[in-house]
Amino acid sequence: MKISAIPFIFLALMLPSLSGCMSEAASHEQSHEDSHSESDSEEGAEHHAHKIVVTSPVKQDVINTQPYVCQIHSCKHIEVRALKGGYLQEICVKEGQAVKKGDLMFQILPTLYQAELDSEIAEAQRLQIALNNAITLNQKGIVSPQEIALKKAELAKAQAKVQLAQAELNFTSVQAPFDGIVDRQHNQLGSLIEEGDVLTTFSDNSLMWVYFNVPEARYLEYKAELKADGADDDGNDKRLQIELRLADGQIFPHKGKIGAIEADFNNVTGNIPFRADFSNPEGLLRNGQTGTILIRRHMKDVFVIPQRATFEILDKRYVYVVDDDHVVHQRDITTQSEQDDIFIIEDGLHENDKIIFEGIRQVRDGEKIEYEFLAPEDILGNQKHHAE
Repeated sequence: MKISAIPFIFLALMLPSLSGCMSEAASHEQSHEDSHSESDSEEGAEHHAHKIVVTSPVKQDVINTQPYVCQIHSCKHIEVRALKGGYLQEICVKEGQAVKKGDLMFQILPTLYQAELDSEIAEAQRLQIALNNAITLNQKGIVSPQEIALKKAELAKAQAKVQLAQAELNFTSVQAPFDGIVDRQHNQLGSLIEEGDVLTTFSDNSLMWVYFNVPEARYLEYKAELKADGADDDGNDKRLQIELRLADGQIFPHKGKIGAIEADFNNVTGNIPFRADFSNPEGLLRNGQTGTILIRRHMKDVFVIPQRATFEILDKRYVYVVDDDHVVHQRDITTQSEQDDIFIIEDGLHENDKIIFEGIRQVRDGEKIEYEFLAPEDILGNQKHHAE
């Protein structure tokens, strides 16, 4: 069979034309993709470029709050113990009951102690009669004065035994030593009680002692402020407000005051225990509770900046300061304390300095920038976030 050569000649003539068309189409598509990529790049750059915002430190009055974890104790919290052994005859109080000073709480069977008291009273009465007879005989010259003195000594000894027996009998009646609240009872009615056994615990919650640990630096600040004419008649700093935040986050309605500072520092932790006193008229606080002491200190004319204007490198904190030529300079600062979303500056900044607030990650030390300035009052009024 013969194959015609005409189709091969036709294909050979068409190939260059098809190749040119494909090349032109590919070139057009590549050009379109490059254009699209360029557009995306410009759009992305525009999307990620943030405006650099600059502000200044501002001098103002600040209430600085320092929190300390604390333990709450009653001003009087004791163990009520039996002073004499015997059967528990009567329980006159209930757990959680408020009692007054002198109220009977527990009665231990007093039979033996009552009998001993009666015996000692009888013996003292016998000796009193003997002394009276001796005095009569002495008046008649029958008994010598030495005999009278001996009888008086015997009577005094008997009277002392009466007082001892009376005290032992009184020990069987356990009375409240002060106004307070009864805790859990450790023994039930009819129990055999040994001398020294704990019957219950007893608390006076009218005044609560709240203990917390203060670092040495804060202790020195506190003592320095007391010397700066800031103390009232009780030795407390008038510029301090001491509050108690309870476990549910609520603030206890009564303010406290520093009641005592212990004598020794803890060499391991570097802390010293403080005690704050809180009046507790409603009885809300109980012995053993926990909470947080809030010491609010009024600080006048201190420099403050937003926390977002700062950044940390290792253990130091820095800001970017912009000079008059719009050049950025990294500067380390020392903060005195922090409050909400601001830092109180101790050293490193002045009132006329310009610091970068927004765009910290976009700039470098020594770089010249364009920025927008916002007044510090406007920025500080809308802070919600901490440092980046």
